[in-house]
Amino acid sequence: MVSIKAGRKRLLTGVVSTVAAGVALGAFALSGTASGATSAAKADGHVKPTIVLEHGAFADGSSWNSVVADLQADGYPVVAAANPLRGPASDAAALRTVLDHVKGPKILVGHSYGGNVISEAAAGDPEVKALVYVAAFLPAPGESALELTNKYPGSTLPDALDPVTYQQADGTSATELYIQQDKFHHQFAADVPAGQAALMAAEQRPIAQAALEETATTAAWRTIPSWDIVTTRDLNIPPAVQRFMAERAHAHTTEVAASHSVAVSHPHLVADVIERAAHATVR
Repeated sequence: MVSIKAGRKRLLTGVVSTVAAGVALGAFALSGTASGATSAAKADGHVKPTIVLEHGAFADGSSWNSVVADLQADGYPVVAAANPLRGPASDAAALRTVLDHVKGPKILVGHSYGGNVISEAAAGDPEVKALVYVAAFLPAPGESALELTNKYPGSTLPDALDPVTYQQADGTSATELYIQQDKFHHQFAADVPAGQAALMAAEQRPIAQAALEETATTAAWRTIPSWDIVTTRDLNIPPAVQRFMAERAHAHTTEVAASHSVAVSHPHLVADVIERAAHATVR
């Protein structure tokens, strides 16, 4: 296990744009094509996998912005998928449509609840060469995000939630969860500047409560090499829970003194771990 308190600074040159993927109701759009990704991957004479990023609850694809910038500056094709946040099975099915579209080797990266999704979406896909978990869940079959969160004390998320009940198309009611905006900075992104955290709070995407209760059916980390970033100042997923999951998965683990929103507060570190996984698994 490596303990790192801050990622290294990088010099970025040129204009770097964020790549986003939208997935909704079985349709999706990718910026760039599979052939374009292949060209980028071979630009320096070495095969570089496409990095597929899956955000978690209370966030969106923009939470990866600075990580994407680092990866693109180093020549990696990147897709930041839009996570519907409805449930691991359906969200994994949505992510698989992205994976099927992007040809060649891939590294899957999941933040928070996005870990549940990549663990399911990657199962049985020989083109997924590594999994990178960023302050994320690594559930075993039969486990839910809610169950894992409560395995050890330390999460203050329940008291920060703002539940909203709505009526579904079939007439039944359901609940989705936000973080109260005035608690978002402390709860989710304590090491992010207050102004930036306020924007994140206003733009957060809710997760279905049922998604946190839905149990996993498969665990790709059992067969695919895994890397894990454990955030030791996390108020959403307790560090003890993160360590338990990382150790169980025999993941290459990096610890960092960071909040749950580590991809925003320590993007260079996150990009470094992703590139480490790529170097170790793709030749």
